[in-house]
Amino acid sequence: MLRETEKQREKKLDGCIAKVLAGMKPPEDLTVSQWADRNRRLTSESSSEVGKWRTSRTPYMMDILDSFTDPKVQHIVVVAASQVGKSEAINNMIGYCIDQDPGPILFVQPTVTDAKEYSQMRIAPMIRETACLRRKVSDPKSRDSGNTILQKSFPGGVLTLTGSTEAHALASKPIRYLFGDERDRWALSAGSEGDPWELATARQITFYNSKAVEVSTPTIKNASAIEKSFKKGTMERWNTQCPHCGEYSEITFSNIRYDAEKTEVNDDGEKVYNITSIRYICPKCGCISSEHEMKSQPAKWAADSPDAYEMHRTRSFWLTAWASPWATWESIILKYLQALGDTKKLQVVYNTQFGWLWEYRGELESEDSVMARREEYRAELPDGVLALTCGVDTQNDRLEYEIVGHGHFGETWGIKKGIIMGRPDSDEVWNALDDAIEHVYRFESGIGLRVSLTFVDEGGHYTQEVRQHCRERFAKRVFAIKGRGTDDVPYTSPPKKQKIVVNGRALGMCWVYEIGVNAGKQLIMDNMKVKTAGPKYCHFPKRDDYGKDYFKGLLSERIVYKKELKHPWQWEKIPGHERNEALDCRNYAMAAIKALSPDFDALERRLKGTAPTQAAPAVRSAQPKQPKPRRRAQDKFYNEW
Repeated sequence: MLRETEKQREKKLDGCIAKVLAGMKPPEDLTVSQWADRNRRLTSESSSEVGKWRTSRTPYMMDILDSFTDPKVQHIVVVAASQVGKSEAINNMIGYCIDQDPGPILFVQPTVTDAKEYSQMRIAPMIRETACLRRKVSDPKSRDSGNTILQKSFPGGVLTLTGSTEAHALASKPIRYLFGDERDRWALSAGSEGDPWELATARQITFYNSKAVEVSTPTIKNASAIEKSFKKGTMERWNTQCPHCGEYSEITFSNIRYDAEKTEVNDDGEKVYNITSIRYICPKCGCISSEHEMKSQPAKWAADSPDAYEMHRTRSFWLTAWASPWATWESIILKYLQALGDTKKLQVVYNTQFGWLWEYRGELESEDSVMARREEYRAELPDGVLALTCGVDTQNDRLEYEIVGHGHFGETWGIKKGIIMGRPDSDEVWNALDDAIEHVYRFESGIGLRVSLTFVDEGGHYTQEVRQHCRERFAKRVFAIKGRGTDDVPYTSPPKKQKIVVNGRALGMCWVYEIGVNAGKQLIMDNMKVKTAGPKYCHFPKRDDYGKDYFKGLLSERIVYKKELKHPWQWEKIPGHERNEALDCRNYAMAAIKALSPDFDALERRLKGTAPTQAAPAVRSAQPKQPKPRRRAQDKFYNEW
């Protein structure tokens, strides 16, 4: 029995020594791409193509992967569009480290939530389906396995996953391998301790053979972390050989030509396109090639700064979706066409498909070009208008307002722009506003419409007076609004009750809408770029109230990027355009139609069925009930919205 116990001890000791020796075993003479071709299997959880990994499927990945095993390279930067396999490149490098050249690994995602999701959806399946990794990483179901969602132990090292906001994880233990995914989405500072990337790389000082890998889709020009890192390296781009002249060039959107037919607008107001032909024009010889021809041609990486390989030990790669075996050129172009007219959607296409940095160029329409589009209205209301809203800007000595007509799919008509002089606390000023919003505006047929909803800015020195007058006009659907100028505020939200306090006395409650003015300004500027009558087009009458001053005010602001701010996108006035009341009025009128959310098809049917001499009833929506006076101290106000 004693001998048997000794044998068991010897077996356990041999097992412990074997694990230690496994961590000390020198790596085989393999590159990362060779290791992946030999060992990796892709699963349905992480790939659309299940089965054995083949580097030949994505030939552009070979140099990226093999630079990791190049002893001269310490820093690898990959700027990549979507659908090119960048996540699997990271996985292959991590798998190689665990199996062949172990050491402490830190893998940083933008947030801890991202890290957990990546671990569960990508790392765990890779370990499960790769036999050599499965043998080395403990079973997560076993007790004291050292295998958790954010930490994977293996002989010779440990893989730790964390978020860019976690300062303690970035600055505690020494690490040999550092991987940073989606670098442009990282926090600017890990708590109060500074740049997360610098904190993490400082932990590599004790390792002479350390490796750092940064991967990200690009974002905003001059504010992109991955762009700065790319410029420190070899700056390589994937060039394809022309089948006609034999010269190598990068495939970019500027060298692709296509023919597209615009079909009917769908139920969401989006245009539907049909691509009839796509071709590539070689920038060197001008010859035409097809997508199949170009994707079948030899290709290679070409460096703009090859000296960085020796000087900075950094290789950097920039890859677009045009080279992807999974993304067709047609799919990319369709995404581009669908995004036209929407700045945020277009930025996504630029970043994730074209692989381009987004540069806000301030492409505003000029006052003269918009004035040239003015039209002669045949009546107060042109055909196409189905509902009216009014936006009112409050100044210390006047109210400025605009009544806007709305039709299908965001098409708008300027109906009336007015200025009512006088202090906003005077009855005369508000009576004049009543005249404007209660007026029946008529089509050429004689059918008329009234304003359905009016939004009045409560900002300035007369907030309580504005609330009081809006309360008195509850039946006329006149509401106070409060503008918020940050990107995290939605354009419109359900209204909330606010107190009315004048001269220290509480006079009751009124409903106040909160408006995300930044969202509205971007919507207006996007719509102003539409040049053809139809969805999102802005019509203006050829009248004095829509003259030079109006358009100067409407186009008075532009968006700029200030990376040092919590909300970096900021709207600011263009020099020489100090008056922005026209923009504010249009913004509030657009917010009103969004809050109203009418059924335009039903409105069109009602208008067609209305007698010519009648005024169509104003559009009504679910409105909050007028607050009743407080009778007892224990009474409570409820949000009836």
